[in-house]
This record gives sequence, structure tokens and C-alpha cells, in this order.
Amino acid sequence: MITIPANLQALNMRIAAACAAARRAPATVTLLAVTKTWPASAVRAAAEAGQRAFGESYVQEALAKQAELADLALEWHFIGPLQSNKTRPVAEHFAWVHSVERLKIAERLSDQRPAHLPPLNVCVQVNVSGESSKSGCAPAAAAPLCQAIAALPRLRLRGLMAIPEPTEDANLARLRFAVLREMKETLVAEGLALDTLSMGMSHDLEAAIMEGATIVRVGTAIFGERSAT
Repeated sequence: MITIPANLQALNMRIAAACAAARRAPATVTLLAVTKTWPASAVRAAAEAGQRAFGESYVQEALAKQAELADLALEWHFIGPLQSNKTRPVAEHFAWVHSVERLKIAERLSDQRPAHLPPLNVCVQVNVSGESSKSGCAPAAAAPLCQAIAALPRLRLRGLMAIPEPTEDANLARLRFAVLREMKETLVAEGLALDTLSMGMSHDLEAAIMEGATIVRVGTAIFGERSAT
């Protein structure tokens, strides 16, 4: 039986190989273990194998896991669509939010981030594939949104996030990731201190790393396929 520690070891080897191919140091890529729909016991197993950063998409599910795992020093990232009525618990209980696509959400996170916590790390989600079903702002809207968010207190704008349309074409995948990389480079040239590209998942992390990903969000390759619901 394949175990979570063995899967993590294999995945970290994949990341290291991809970094070598891209002539990058493995330390420049952070593995974010995506644990939405998986029980707290799976998170604990991954944590015991050395994983520290975990991504969740559903607020109530995440808060329950955080309470159950309060004895562990974990870093929690919110990566799903965020509604206005759910910003307070996210502002209070997460270190990162990858999925900001509207200024209103960023303003609420800024207002609701407790003063005793460090600034909340945020990424702007960009819809690089133009899919109507996907979250994220339009590429043309990303720059003004980033500039506005960078001016907000209690937030630290770290970079950009994308979930491109899945493809078996590695070259096409790289082109989509390159859109996000070039966008970040432009914003840095305009004076924003961005250091993060959150892109790449189980099936396409190699292409993402080749295009500069600094965080890859992986669930299936660690925990297996989710049960159909």
C-alpha cells in the first residue's frame, strides 16, 4: 500500500528533478499540500513526514481541521474562491490567501486581519485561460488590482496565482504559465515587490517550475484520488 510519506518523498524528488532541469535550486519551490476533503488524520500523517504548508478551499472544513491539529506548527493557505461573508475567519486563521480576485475581498481581509498577527500574505488569482467557469480576474485587470492591494494595510501582496485549463500538451501548459510569469515580471518592473508565482499541480508541476513557479499546489500525488461525491 502506498503511504502518504512515500508519496511525499516521490513528489519531492519530482520537484527536485524539475528544478534541476530548470537550473533552479529546489529550495526556491515550496510544496503546498492540498488537503481539501481529506481528514485531519491525513494532514497529520503528512506533517509527521515533514510537510508544513497546507492548502484548503472550504472555510468551515479548514477551521475544524485547524482546531483538531492545533498541537502542530502548520502554515495554512486558503486557495479556494472566497466570498465576502467568509473573509473574517480566513483573515483570522490563515497565513496566506492565494485566491484574491476582487478589491472588495482584499479590503475586507485587510480590515479584518488581527493586529497581533503578521500581515496576511496574498496572491491575486488570474484567469490565464479565459475559461468562464474559472475564478480569477481577467489578465488586463491584474495590474490595477495588484497596485490597489499593495496599498492596503495588514496585507502583504506576494504575487500571482493561476489554475490554467488542464492540457496534455506540455508546451501549451508552459505558454499559459509563462503568461503569469511575464505578468509578474512586468509588475516587479513597475515597482511592486513580488516574489511568488503560485501555479502548477500534480499533473503539470514540471511545466510550472520551468516557468518560475515558487509554490506548487499538490493534492492527488500526495493523498490519492478524491472519492466522487
